Amino acid sequence: MSDHLKGIAPFLATADAGSFTKAAERLHLSSSAVSKSVARLEARLGVILFERSTRRLQLSSAGHAYYATCKRVLQELVDAENVLAEQEGELAGKVRIGVPASYGRMRVMPALIDLCEKYPQLQPSIAFSDRFVDLFEERIDIAVRIGAPSHWPAALGQMHLGDEQLILCAAPGYLARRGTPASIAELAQHDCIAYGRADGSPMPWLFADGEHGGQLEHRLASPRMTVGDAEARTAAVLAGLGVAQLATWLVEQYLATGAIVAVLPPLATQGLPLYLAWPLARQLTPKTGTLLQELRQRLTINGPA
Repeated sequence: MSDHLKGIAPFLATADAGSFTKAAERLHLSSSAVSKSVARLEARLGVILFERSTRRLQLSSAGHAYYATCKRVLQELVDAENVLAEQEGELAGKVRIGVPASYGRMRVMPALIDLCEKYPQLQPSIAFSDRFVDLFEERIDIAVRIGAPSHWPAALGQMHLGDEQLILCAAPGYLARRGTPASIAELAQHDCIAYGRADGSPMPWLFADGEHGGQLEHRLASPRMTVGDAEARTAAVLAGLGVAQLATWLVEQYLATGAIVAVLPPLATQGLPLYLAWPLARQLTPKTGTLLQELRQRLTINGPA
């Protein structure tokens, strides 16, 4: 194992400094010692790490790849040392959290604000995105995800928080003007607000299949409006523009006040699953473990959501 570590510090210092002389100054070694250390490393690896000329020194393509790997490994060593330095159960310091845009604003942010009040030394950095971010590439400690990949990477931990509940809903003013649909067939006579994919095509609505215990798809022939943002669809419903199928976590406050009402309640169905995800290596830290449990307590769906 020690042989694999030999020469890495001089190599990284040379790559960062751009010369053997400057690297030697940083390492308090002679320029010759640094140059020979890098040469021995190249000989052991069997590749040229630096392209040398009389005017400059630069990383080769193999050198770039090896540099990135060495930097990542050294950062993991730093992380491991931080694990040992942390006090168990104490939530303090920086943590990077990835959340979906609308759900993050409406559900995760209140939970994190509560945690910041409970743990004054906690310093969260929160990234909002509806795409499935690469937790390793973007150095995310914990992510909240709506939906799940077809296969979870082995290096990721996951915790199921429950499933969305999808309902059809509309504003009372719209229903007073257009009438309340009594069946799926009657929905075709109504203005419908659909969720739009990236290409603008509408996503089909899902309904519970009472006969077979599953779900049925209902494709909208011509929705009045196609919107690729959950909060914007809710705004369209509040404005009385039509009927939409929305997750109850989006509209629960409006259902409580009557600003939005459920339509065809028997057609309510299960939506996407919600998860916490994290790199398994991060779970070694008491900070991450405690934060996972705190978020689980606040975000787990106990009933329809």
